[in-house]
Amino acid sequence: MHEPRWLPWARWFGLGFLALFTLIPIYVMISSSVKPLRDVQNGFSWIPTTFTLRPFADIWKTVPLGTYFVNSLIVASISAVASVAVAIFAAYAVSRYRFPGRRVFTVTVLSTQMFPGILFLLPLFMIFVNLGNVTGVELYGSRLGLIITYLTFSLPFAIWMLVGYFDSIPRALDEAAKVDGSGPLGALFRVVIPAAVPGIVAVTIYAFMTAWGEVLFASVMTDDNTRTLAVGLRGYATLNDVYWNQVMAASLVVSIPVVVGFLLLQRYLVQGLTAGAVK
Repeated sequence: MHEPRWLPWARWFGLGFLALFTLIPIYVMISSSVKPLRDVQNGFSWIPTTFTLRPFADIWKTVPLGTYFVNSLIVASISAVASVAVAIFAAYAVSRYRFPGRRVFTVTVLSTQMFPGILFLLPLFMIFVNLGNVTGVELYGSRLGLIITYLTFSLPFAIWMLVGYFDSIPRALDEAAKVDGSGPLGALFRVVIPAAVPGIVAVTIYAFMTAWGEVLFASVMTDDNTRTLAVGLRGYATLNDVYWNQVMAASLVVSIPVVVGFLLLQRYLVQGLTAGAVK
């Protein structure tokens, strides 16, 4: 059965509309970042009348953007690696073994994704403050506290994704590794993990991007020294003025690492999400 002649045109029209819907805000951000502040405040123009790169130099002076960048990189990287490391062992146990409470554990992990994150803000805040008063370990206002917070968000999804991916790997590979003398951990590291690289990369990207752009908990759980980029961008708005050109320039600079990483690992991300979704 031949498709109607208008269908390809409708597809191109839909794709073109989506492309414009995505690219126009990006163009506005780029064009505003190369304008003087007065040109941005006096009204929007599609083509800058005065071109300047001064906002890209000023963003590092108006606020300590370098410190915020380092904080975000440390928090996002450690929380992503930690969540994947824990999720690998948990997902392997759920995928390969039948133990009492397995179904309850799986349902509990999935149920945590049903609640909005704001419900955990006050409990985590009270836990961190009380632990600091009792043990002397300062979690509130520290990078460690923020890492633990993001770990609680990304870990359930990471476990769920990796369970689906590990289930797609034939158990015969585990048995072959055990015949060769490997134990359960040997089979995991020598056979399962190499075969599950796309899924692990996909989960790592998800955990990193979740921590990189999170605002709510970062605004409450950090101080001036541990503030992340997502919160630090508010520093360009003062009581008297808003440096819109610097906001756009900083947003562009902040987006570059995530976009580059996503483009480089896009193939693994698509493979991991597709394979994990099959189960």
